[in-house]
Amino acid sequence: MSKPAALQIQDAHTHFFSRFFFEGLAGLSPRAAELGREALIESVAARAGLQLPDPDPVVHCRRWLAELDRHGVARAVSFASLPAEAEAVSAAAAASGGRLLPYALVNPTDAQAPAFVERALGPLGFRGLLVFPAMHHFRPGDACMNPVLELARAHEAPVIVHCGILTVKLRDLFGIPRPYDLSFARPVDIVPAANRFRDVHFVIPHFGGGFLTEALMAGRQCENVLVDTSSSNDWMATQPWRPALSDVFRAALDVFGAARILFGTDSSVFPRGWRADIRDVQLAALEQAGANSGQIEAICGGNLARLLP
Repeated sequence: MSKPAALQIQDAHTHFFSRFFFEGLAGLSPRAAELGREALIESVAARAGLQLPDPDPVVHCRRWLAELDRHGVARAVSFASLPAEAEAVSAAAAASGGRLLPYALVNPTDAQAPAFVERALGPLGFRGLLVFPAMHHFRPGDACMNPVLELARAHEAPVIVHCGILTVKLRDLFGIPRPYDLSFARPVDIVPAANRFRDVHFVIPHFGGGFLTEALMAGRQCENVLVDTSSSNDWMATQPWRPALSDVFRAALDVFGAARILFGTDSSVFPRGWRADIRDVQLAALEQAGANSGQIEAICGGNLARLLP
């Protein structure tokens, strides 16, 4: 189905993927010493069929804004997907007229994390944070998260906690070793942090990425835990009961209510651009799940507008 004419879309989950992101991945690759960073970046882009972003993040921002305009998207959360990309995403967001809402990835196990977060949420103008427990081997309730969450609370910044299956195809193409440990990726591990920081909004992306039941449990336990709908949700193939996306939406509506579900696409690269195909699949699934127009409007834009006014 196509987007209803009156529906204002706000996307809670996209990646900016500036040229600095690709350069950062090249710097992590053991292949860079052999090929050189630029040659490696060009090789990966050719293999993946990607158009590399302009080196100027403001120019890349204009491309994203044109893409949002083409699909009638009002605003989008835009991730700095490496800490080293923060400056670029900050510059792009500042040039976007408020349409790109920047979130910074932070590794809380890094001793410099509190200083980085203070700068990101302060002078750099980031609106939220993104953490990857499976990549950096911590749990959201661990002590290393406390300074990060204190700053998130002070700045009223939501915190996205990636849970479940984690695959980053670009990292694989760059030949970067996989550090992912799914024992750190369980949504129920958010509960201790959410209970201690009840005025911080925690967001579980991708319906928990294969841990749907645990995501629902965390949402039932803690009123400050939200879920986002982003990506193709191919994690559903791991579920023995083979749910349809409408089943997943129905369960999320029952537990979180429409007010704690955020629409997202996980859009990231060009020429694919913004994922209108994901929007259409999700709108159809919401209708099949019995969501009414008010609930659909809240999920697809109203909730993010309230979370990040």
